[in-house]
Amino acid sequence: MKYTKLGSTGLDVSLLCLGGMSFGDPGRGADTWTLPEDKSREIVRAALDHGINFFDTANVYSAGSSEEILGRALRDYARRDEVVIATKVFGPMREGPNSGGLSRKAVLTEVEQSLRRLGTDYIDLYQIHRWDPTTPIAETLAALDTLVTSGKVRYLGASSMFAWQFATALFTADARGLTRFATMQNHYNLLNREEEREMLPFCADQRIGTLPWSPLGRGRLARPAPADTPRSRDDAFGDSLYQGSTEAADQRIIDAVEAVASARGTPMAAVALAWLLRRPTVTAPVIGVTRLSHLDDALLAVDLELTDEETSALEEPYLPHAVAGFA
Repeated sequence: MKYTKLGSTGLDVSLLCLGGMSFGDPGRGADTWTLPEDKSREIVRAALDHGINFFDTANVYSAGSSEEILGRALRDYARRDEVVIATKVFGPMREGPNSGGLSRKAVLTEVEQSLRRLGTDYIDLYQIHRWDPTTPIAETLAALDTLVTSGKVRYLGASSMFAWQFATALFTADARGLTRFATMQNHYNLLNREEEREMLPFCADQRIGTLPWSPLGRGRLARPAPADTPRSRDDAFGDSLYQGSTEAADQRIIDAVEAVASARGTPMAAVALAWLLRRPTVTAPVIGVTRLSHLDDALLAVDLELTDEETSALEEPYLPHAVAGFA
């Protein structure tokens, strides 16, 4: 494994971040395709064995079950000071008012719940899962700054939003002397490169590290034909990201990934991730793993260097996409 700094911070993280969305008691939450604890623990342990030290989850994943499973696995298999734990806040965790969002009340309540589920006394990277249009960003930033100064959180991150919103957050933090965001976890892969218009140049200018989610396009970049898996049959959100007028161009990109992978004798997933790892500002893609073979394929990307010709072949078919993934 190779390591890099998390944006402009001094924190060292692995070039791949293991996402925890696939971990969770199938009986909790809306997702029916998540892995039970024994299968999740196998993947976490294998990731640690391969040098991955960066793990991402969210309070809403499987209604908190993902945080619980990840926390127990890391306590059993790793030293706390050797791993970097990231989680998120925004989505509602129960019925009724103040159950989600980014108000001071919600943020200070939910961080305590995440700390309890993770079984740790601090979170390395605490991220706002989405922009909250109903709460002043100054209120959210002040609450997050309280968590940093209290020692409950080490660094702050954000996730999918418009560049003007992220700019507002950063400049508000600077103007008020509050802790600014160090990372942006955004939707970015070969099938959706709209972040190259504004968000990624802005992150480069502000020295913000990016942690792309869905780096394999919900598995579309990992196989030549559409998958028929429990997740693909129950992933309305994923379908909304990759349907529409660009489907033909998307398929040409998938075909190009397959051609490069075939010529290299390597999995398609490795090619798609290798492209992403070489993009400016990308710190660590957040990879979703439901089988140990998925992890093996992803690890090959760390040392895979694509040629200029291969990169051009992967990028050439791209057509602009509608904004997706911010909700």
